[in-house]
Amino acid sequence: MEAKLQEPTLRVADHGGWTELTLNRPDRLNAFNEDLHRALADALNAAADDACRAVLLTGAGRGFCAGQDLGDRVNADGPLDLGATIETFYNPLIRRIRSLRKPVVCAVNGVAAGAGANIAFACDIVLAARSAKFIQAFAKIGLVPDSGGTFFLPRLVGDARARALMLLAEPLSAEKAAEWGLIWKVADDTALLDEARALAAHLATQPTQGLALTKAALNASAASSLDAQLDLERDLQREAGRTPDYREGVKAFMEKRPPHFSGRRP
Repeated sequence: MEAKLQEPTLRVADHGGWTELTLNRPDRLNAFNEDLHRALADALNAAADDACRAVLLTGAGRGFCAGQDLGDRVNADGPLDLGATIETFYNPLIRRIRSLRKPVVCAVNGVAAGAGANIAFACDIVLAARSAKFIQAFAKIGLVPDSGGTFFLPRLVGDARARALMLLAEPLSAEKAAEWGLIWKVADDTALLDEARALAAHLATQPTQGLALTKAALNASAASSLDAQLDLERDLQREAGRTPDYREGVKAFMEKRPPHFSGRRP
């Protein structure tokens, strides 16, 4: 009898210019264990290559991600140092997503709970299936929101809504999340992946370095004064103006034709 091949915890698909990453523990609602963390870290590091110009992150099965796999915690001997887990896995993951020099699209195909929700919010453009729900589930088990949740939520929806979402741990529908500005848009369940793939494919044809610099400016904005942000815009615009895509964009505009961006660095 042949042994059944074990599915990888992360599916990686190269679409020629952009990469699709699928969390693949559907029996656990794609909850994170160490193997999935390491696989996703390796995939995001590989996606930093200039040949990849956009990333799509989604989940297999009926949910996007249920956060941490609590099954890994049940049989632990003695008190756990959850801060070590955050320092080793979750914080580096959020930093990788935010600092990646290309757009990261997230397609939330079902429940996004705990760290799963906050990982989605760390991405650049988030689409969600109409049936999806976002849950700050930490209060249900006596924990503090992590993976950037206490940073992202107040900035996305304001302090009052962020506090209620975190202290009550009530599910938030995809449509309400879009209405509140937590995500970009809602798609019908059957259309979600097609829309997300089309968006990633489109972004992979755009001026990658300019998008990366825009992302850097947005990342700095929350902690910046106006004067500091104006100076940063000046510096980043100087860098953008030296890219081949800027030259191509201007040339295409003058010639009244669509631009053909290469995504190359100066």
